[in-house]
Amino acid sequence: MKLALIWLLSVGFTTVSAANIDMDIQACNSGDIKSCYKAAVTLTTGDNAKNQEKRILGLEYMRKACKFGHTQACDTMGENYYAQKHYQAAKPYLVDSCNRGKKNACEAIGTMYRDAQEIRQDDVLARKYYDKACALGSADACINIAIMYRGGFGVNINRTFEKKYYQKACNFGSNAGCKHFITMDNQDRGIEEAGILDMLKSLFN
Repeated sequence: MKLALIWLLSVGFTTVSAANIDMDIQACNSGDIKSCYKAAVTLTTGDNAKNQEKRILGLEYMRKACKFGHTQACDTMGENYYAQKHYQAAKPYLVDSCNRGKKNACEAIGTMYRDAQEIRQDDVLARKYYDKACALGSADACINIAIMYRGGFGVNINRTFEKKYYQKACNFGSNAGCKHFITMDNQDRGIEEAGILDMLKSLFN
């Protein structure tokens, strides 16, 4: 009941939404994990997210729901900590989410390793997680791997693999991926792309 008492002391239940939160909190404290998650979502989204006390309380309920097996709550914990730049706190949740096939979590961990976000910089591990995200359909992760193959970051420079990952990004709907793939493919075919002057001349023909 401790969390419920904190909530009662911090805000009044004068609206329907507040009453609904109260019901979810009571159900949560009675062992209903889905209600823990519902209360957490309400307290950490919309206008409530702007109130630090409500958001912190919401995260406590989110953590409780995650602890008792609500996987979506675990995913949200990772996303929230990452968005707040609490990278070390986010990491275990993101790793768990990535292992369950959440592409955004895999991509986030890849970026943590690439950019040394409260963690030792490691291009090899960055590529590992980007590769998982790419396989799950993240166009941005595919592009990041292509760049790694172009610059030799954690891998040997490999133009074939660079092109391959740009194509993957293109297939997932990335305009940048398509542009880079087409440019490389034209080069491989010996097709010269029109230069800027040629394109300007074509406008007047």
